[in-house]
Parts: sequence; C-alpha cells; structure tokens
Amino acid sequence: MKTQGIHHVAIICSNYEKSKHFYVNVLGFSIIQETFRAARNSYKLDLNVGGRDQIELFSFPNPPDRPSRPEACGLRHLAFSVSNLDEACASLSAEGVVLEAVRVDELTGKRFTFFQDPDGLPLEIYEIL
Repeated sequence: MKTQGIHHVAIICSNYEKSKHFYVNVLGFSIIQETFRAARNSYKLDLNVGGRDQIELFSFPNPPDRPSRPEACGLRHLAFSVSNLDEACASLSAEGVVLEAVRVDELTGKRFTFFQDPDGLPLEIYEIL
C-alpha cells in the first residue's frame, strides 16, 4: 500500500458550540461543511487547516472521557505548524488560551509549545521557519 498523506484527523468534543468557536474563531480554521445528523443527534463539522489538511469535529451525546494523560496509549497530541511562534502565542493568549512555556526541539532546534482545546485535548504549535 502506498499512501498519499493524511486525509483528516477526527476529534469528538463534549460541547459542540464551544469547540466550534475554538477551532474556527481562536485557531482560525475555515468551515468546509457543517452537518447535523438527526439520527445520531450530533454534528459533524469539516474544517480546513492551512489550505490542505482537514479536521472532522464531531459531537455525540455523552461521549466517554479521554484516557488519562500524558502518556496514555493512543494519539499523544496534534501539532500545527506556524511560521512565527511568537505571533501565534500572542494571538492564542489574547483569546485566553493558556500556553505552556516555549521549548526548543533538541533534534531540530525548532521552537514549539503546547496548549489544550476545550476538552483538554493536547495541541501543539511548532515553528517551521
């Protein structure tokens, strides 16, 4: 099998309106399509990330909690590339997002930091200068 890349990342949220606001208004992802699925009493929000990547944001009634952090088996975190980490940090901070201290990747020398979405999903911004 030869893959072409990652098509999308799916995220299940506990509060659809709060998460929609975070991913669209705080992180700046654009909406491709929003669908209410009456049979499941849930929304599916397709988001464009950086012009080529996608996130599918789902809401479901009573989703189970995420396993304990930080080293639970499964997806560890989701990282987004930015060209200017200082500007990205300032923008997130202005929206009330709490950021960890900026670190330097010991293998690449690039700067990065972590923060959380409304459900505590660990997210990272990674500078790609």
